[in-house]
Amino acid sequence: MTTVRPGEAPPAGRGDSERPVRPNRLAAWRRSDRISVFGPPVALVLLIVGFSILNPQFRTMGNFRSILDTAAVLAVVAVGLTFVLMLGAIDLSVEGIMAASALSFALLIANNRNDIDLGFFAVVLAVGVGAVFGGANGLLSTRLRIPSFMTTLGVSAIGIGVATVLFGGVQPTIRSAGVTAWATGDIVGLTPLTFVAVGVILLGVGLERYTRFGRYARVVGGAEDLALLSGIPVRRYKTLVFAFAGAIYGLAGVMVTIKLGSGIVAVGSGLNFAAITAAVIGGTLLSGGRGGVLHSIVGVLIVSVLANGLVLIGVDSNFQTAVQGFVVVAAVAITNWPLRRRLRVVK
Repeated sequence: MTTVRPGEAPPAGRGDSERPVRPNRLAAWRRSDRISVFGPPVALVLLIVGFSILNPQFRTMGNFRSILDTAAVLAVVAVGLTFVLMLGAIDLSVEGIMAASALSFALLIANNRNDIDLGFFAVVLAVGVGAVFGGANGLLSTRLRIPSFMTTLGVSAIGIGVATVLFGGVQPTIRSAGVTAWATGDIVGLTPLTFVAVGVILLGVGLERYTRFGRYARVVGGAEDLALLSGIPVRRYKTLVFAFAGAIYGLAGVMVTIKLGSGIVAVGSGLNFAAITAAVIGGTLLSGGRGGVLHSIVGVLIVSVLANGLVLIGVDSNFQTAVQGFVVVAAVAITNWPLRRRLRVVK
């Protein structure tokens, strides 16, 4: 039996030396928080100032409107992808889901291939197609315990295959003037599709901050084991997140189809990498539990401003992809470096 004299501290137990949060780790979290919160907005401002100096045309109101219109589809995709990333998962099915939804929409609205014209209901069905593919991602990942990057890559291939069959060798062209007006209309200098993107962003922020859906996505990504012990139905919420993301990708496919005026299989080409780039640059961690919709939207603006500015200062378009790749690697390194010990395994 150990006695303790008055004024002396009790002997340390076996677990006392292992504190739940060590000071150096707490400091690392705080540094990472500051970087993820303040770093991307500062980088965005610096890019705007830099390109404005290099080319005065960049800072014109018309160019800023062009950047916002161009960023609309990427912003929509980034909203859906952000919820998947918050889970600590990865989604590589963006292009396949967009393709299947886009061709479905093009064949269900007034077109040159058939006599079907479902109007707004065609949008609903196309979004539903995306949700089905997204739900398949979630079910395969949670029920079969297959890594998300493998399931989503497979589902993407299926989506592209379905879109190719629907395409049938003849490009469906939209014949509804009311639909194409969404891409050519003018509301305070912006197209209606840009305001659709704003609505999706607000929906994403609302779900993330004020619903169980968003809160549980963050909890599962941050500590899945603790979420299970707390009684959270992890598999159900993972599946719901993937289904929601798929629906958002489906809407993005509809938006691009309206812009083009026709349905094509390559409707989402390049958007998967661009959305992941934007989310990571904005401060959403690939390991889950950190970041959010607004973080990713700041990243979307950075990517869009960077692409626009590089064109205006005369950088070759083929070189832009390399620049974006360098930026995403740098962003991941800067954001994750303070947390490198915790991030030994990426799901």
